[in-house]
Amino acid sequence: MKSLNWQIRLRAQNCSVRKSGRGHTVSPTATVLTGFSKLDGVVEFAYGPVVQVPADRYRKVFMPAPPTLPKFRQQLILAVLMLCSLLIWLDNTVLSTTLETLADPVRGLGADPGELQWATGSYTLTFATLMFTAGTLGDRFGHRTVFSGGLVIFAGSSLWAACASDAGQLIAARAVMGAGSALITPANLAILMWTFSGPARAAAVGIFSTSAGVGMAAGPVLAGFLLDHFWWGSVFLINVPVAALALVGLAALVPNFRSPTPRPLDPAGMLLSISGLVALAYGLIRAGQVAVWSRADVWAPIIVGLVLLAVFVLVELRVKVPSFDPRLLAQRTFGGGNVTLGLLLFSVAAITFYNAFYLQGALGFSPMKAGLANIPTALGALAGAPLASRLVRRVSLRPITVPALTVAALTMGGYGFLGLQTPLVWIEFLLLIQGLSIGMVIGPVTAALISNLPLEQAGAGSAVTNTVRQTGSVIGIAVGGTIMSIMYRRAIEPSLEGAPGPVQDQARVSAEQARHIATAIHRPDLAQAADNAFIHAMHVGAGWIAVIALLGAAVLLITLPAVGRKQGTIPQPEPAEARSSV
Repeated sequence: MKSLNWQIRLRAQNCSVRKSGRGHTVSPTATVLTGFSKLDGVVEFAYGPVVQVPADRYRKVFMPAPPTLPKFRQQLILAVLMLCSLLIWLDNTVLSTTLETLADPVRGLGADPGELQWATGSYTLTFATLMFTAGTLGDRFGHRTVFSGGLVIFAGSSLWAACASDAGQLIAARAVMGAGSALITPANLAILMWTFSGPARAAAVGIFSTSAGVGMAAGPVLAGFLLDHFWWGSVFLINVPVAALALVGLAALVPNFRSPTPRPLDPAGMLLSISGLVALAYGLIRAGQVAVWSRADVWAPIIVGLVLLAVFVLVELRVKVPSFDPRLLAQRTFGGGNVTLGLLLFSVAAITFYNAFYLQGALGFSPMKAGLANIPTALGALAGAPLASRLVRRVSLRPITVPALTVAALTMGGYGFLGLQTPLVWIEFLLLIQGLSIGMVIGPVTAALISNLPLEQAGAGSAVTNTVRQTGSVIGIAVGGTIMSIMYRRAIEPSLEGAPGPVQDQARVSAEQARHIATAIHRPDLAQAADNAFIHAMHVGAGWIAVIALLGAAVLLITLPAVGRKQGTIPQPEPAEARSSV
């Protein structure tokens, strides 16, 4: 013990702890843990969100001081990081507007619902399973190196997606794009934390976070504009020049920060998590393609996927420094909160998938009009997060987030009342309330989960939370799309009696294919039947999605403490301080 204490004191001489507000603000990578101290300020981590950590609970953390860069260079670095973050958020949102076009046999690729589910889910799947490994690579090889590699992969796969000649190529390109995004995202935040310190860091984080809102709002509109004026590949091709500009900025401005204590790689965990999720998603999507659950090519992949994921958990339990630490999920608040976030992201992904086909397919909106119609969702989410932060400070987490999640579930169930003649104003109101309520849940709950963990577990906790959220999205797309496909086929079947065999086969694939063949053979009644069948499928699916979201609200109600510290808030810099510090 004496030797250990001597090493700690020796290491601490080269480390710094800076005062900020009521406590200590520390740099990205912990190297020394010693003693106990009050810590009730803002603590930033390279691989997790900015969190508020309660006092009198956790050990003092000494961190290496980052190099001080000129203020103007810091501002340029922040601009480059925001550009990259905006690029990721744009790509996350443009595809939902493009799905209807991709399903069209003339304007797109004629993709069926299963292929569209894979085009959406393959990106999220690789992003979810590679992101925690990407942080480790940044520790070892430098965050700028990993960031640059991610941008090159993202740009190359975007070009591949834009030139794809069939749905299979698009799915593969989207999976590679997800890998590029997984390399970019942790390195982006790590560089931000290394570049700024003290009050300037808090201000930079506040400014940086606006890129998400801009991407959410601008993505559908940009996609709509491009689809109205160019071919569908333009929504991916636009990524290439932006990524090239960001690469130049990284090379010219950003030092190659790296951790002095790199974490070990976890190839076994990465392989097991990817293969397990792929098998599980394949079985769920395959069920929608064949419209039955009893076939071996449906239930066998599902069972294999669940077994592989169970082995993944067992392997991570045995690893000394796991990339994904399942032990954290055993904690009541942390585990229950993550289950809630997984169920919420499941529901959000599924209802967003439905929304794309409802606006452009059933209602016949142009891509631009559909993009504009989705703006209330982004505006609601932008307003919901800071509103919930203020309310949580005054009350506590559970009385704010549980009702908000309940409202979000009801708005998803509200899709069960939408039809072909629903006025646009009601759709916009529903989307606004949905975005507002979702924004009031995700941010506060995520911050509260991390702040409930000891400091040395915050990075691992962030990896768990991000993985659970992305996994929920993957499964939500798979299950939601499968329910839609099965119910559509059952609803369209009576309208196909007497039609030629090839017409029946094409009409059963999707409402988009049915509308196309109805136009070709001059049967408007078939197109109307396809619209009605889709609306029926959406109503059934929306009911199930609402139940899943309500289940998340119930879990949150049970696992969050009724009264306690008002955690999960992220202190916001004052406007004057922000202007003077950055």
